[in-house]
Amino acid sequence: MDGRNDSGVHHAGAAGCICGARCGIHPGGAGAADIDDQRDQRVEPARGRLRPILRRQAGNGAADGVIADAAAAFDPLRPRLTRIAYRMLGSVADAEDVVQDAFLRWMGADRDAIREPEAFLRRVVTRLCLDQLKSARARRETYVGPWLPEPVVEDEEADDVTLPLMLALDRLSPLERAAFLLHDVFGVPFDEIAETIGRDTAAARQLASRARTHVRAARPRFAMPKERGLEIAEAFFHASRSGDMGALRGLLADDVSVYSDGGGKVHAGLRPILGVEDVMKLHGSLARFFAKEMSRVERWGTINGLPGFVTRESGGVLQTTALAIDDGKVVAIYIMRNPDKLRHLAAHG
Repeated sequence: MDGRNDSGVHHAGAAGCICGARCGIHPGGAGAADIDDQRDQRVEPARGRLRPILRRQAGNGAADGVIADAAAAFDPLRPRLTRIAYRMLGSVADAEDVVQDAFLRWMGADRDAIREPEAFLRRVVTRLCLDQLKSARARRETYVGPWLPEPVVEDEEADDVTLPLMLALDRLSPLERAAFLLHDVFGVPFDEIAETIGRDTAAARQLASRARTHVRAARPRFAMPKERGLEIAEAFFHASRSGDMGALRGLLADDVSVYSDGGGKVHAGLRPILGVEDVMKLHGSLARFFAKEMSRVERWGTINGLPGFVTRESGGVLQTTALAIDDGKVVAIYIMRNPDKLRHLAAHG
């Protein structure tokens, strides 16, 4: 997306997946961690998915023994803890930091006295995320243009926590978000949630119920096979880049919207573009730029649960585009151009 003369476009003066295994919304218990992820690690993307970085610890034998002992129990839980942190924060880097902080606290804890390590670590991670959200809300108030979560690109598994749902969660209070995610997504019982967030069980249930009411509209009404979603994404790419406005119009819902996140670093819309007429005007203008320098597709895939693609745009700018599709029509277009939120993809592009 590179519309220098478009209304609402800003230019700054100077630019493994988290899911691991499927983590769908469910009322039951926790899923198992990926065997590939069970090492002393932080997650980092490889070819668009988050992969582990093995950490070799140097030191004397006693210290290495302590680290190895702590890691033996922590490593199988790390992918799941990272998913919780990412869903809470919407940031890959912040999720990594929170989980690494939790590991350090785990090393310093009296582990022999902890009967349920997973429950203990979920509480630690959730509380660290709640602390982070306080400062995150203040940063959002000064953010340039629409804010979108950092994109996670997957080749295989789609996540029921889609990008629109993550945006809906971002509008909840931190406690509502924690109660909803822990119970409805990760299957944590309400008594544990209550202890984690410092409320009684009835209050935890009420928080989750309020959250469900607020996020209900973010759920698609019609389920769609992944293959069909990717077909629509490919058709959207070709129509929008070739200037075939007739084909593009046929793909869009009347109430389609566009959200682009440049963070004040690169060209991006300063506000959402709402309605098919304005969205078509935007793409008509962009088609002139694409005629001079065509986007280069680096990969197709699922981006935060939505079909989409990763491209190199004019000037080598990395971009992800994710499409929310309902009843066969594109209802929302989410474009990430903020280089700070794409580092994990650029490093392994």
